[in-house]
Amino acid sequence: MENNNDLSALYHLISKIVRERSSKRNFLSDDVSIDILKDIIKDASRAPSGTNTQPWKVTCVTGETKKKLTNAVLEAAETGDATLEYEYMPPKLKEPYMSRKRAVGYALYELYGIERDDYPARKAAMLRNFEFFGAPVGLFFRMDRELLYGSWLDVGMFMQNIMILARGKGLETCPQQAWCEFGPIVHRVLGIPNDEIIISGMSIGYASKARENTLVSERMPLDDFTTFLN
Repeated sequence: MENNNDLSALYHLISKIVRERSSKRNFLSDDVSIDILKDIIKDASRAPSGTNTQPWKVTCVTGETKKKLTNAVLEAAETGDATLEYEYMPPKLKEPYMSRKRAVGYALYELYGIERDDYPARKAAMLRNFEFFGAPVGLFFRMDRELLYGSWLDVGMFMQNIMILARGKGLETCPQQAWCEFGPIVHRVLGIPNDEIIISGMSIGYASKARENTLVSERMPLDDFTTFLN
């Protein structure tokens, strides 16, 4: 059994990895070892799931497949050919959620050097999602479409494990639900059957020193979102 000092040191290390995680939007082109990816995904699969259903499925894309997907989605984005895989947020986002969404968006534009009313530049920045922000690897998380809310929670915990474990290998990530705005194209290019739903994409690689990677989004004070009952 580990002593308290060992456990305390482990807690502080894990806490640091979690606290310092952020979504990166500019990656080096350096290759990522397939063996490292396999280790991360395998270890992440220790995530909990209701009655051990393990609903997650992963498609990992690199090389020519990644380029083909990027080109197909960018072409669709230019022609306005977007079809949602699912609704991520309600059509009218209420407060305080709308203010938080705007704040992180404006902070990112500032780091990009984009004026708030420069809509062409804002669009160009958004489209970099579909280039995986330069990352050499893209992950797509999917599950059987017939599964319900509990399985969505399970896949989310699995994804979080990947984002944390990646940092232990010197890698960074950016979860990207934006790919789900072009669901049918992702299905077609990656050969994902229609009885599976694509939950999110994710860029993974070695982060560059670009300014946009310095973004640290605000977190609310503990007492604003936690209720303690005794």
